[in-house]
Amino acid sequence: MSKIHPATRTFQALRIAVNGELDQLERLLAAFPDLLAPGGRCAIISFHSLEDRLVKHRFRDLAWTSSLPPRYAAQAGERAAAVCELVTRKAAFADDAEVARNPRARSARLRACERTAAPNLPARR
Repeated sequence: MSKIHPATRTFQALRIAVNGELDQLERLLAAFPDLLAPGGRCAIISFHSLEDRLVKHRFRDLAWTSSLPPRYAAQAGERAAAVCELVTRKAAFADDAEVARNPRARSARLRACERTAAPNLPARR
């Protein structure tokens, strides 16, 4: 595996800030459940931990349901049915053969979820 140049993270942070990449990702993550039909899937490839954390938390939030019975969950303003089901419990990484063919794949993480219910239900508290 090749050594990564020390300035890589600095320039990456500058690029992320200048382009507003995390803001754009947050907008996508907020909007995608409304864009998917039931059974539709959303797959996102992230290339650094800041992106991956946003995706992981959003997918986990959409898969969350209240531990209360549905009647009480509704009264408490909590979700009784998950909006999405996780397709990948953990991030999928490129294998060694893929990284050998495409070195940029070394930091890629894939996460996916599938729409199961109406997205306009209350969010997790």
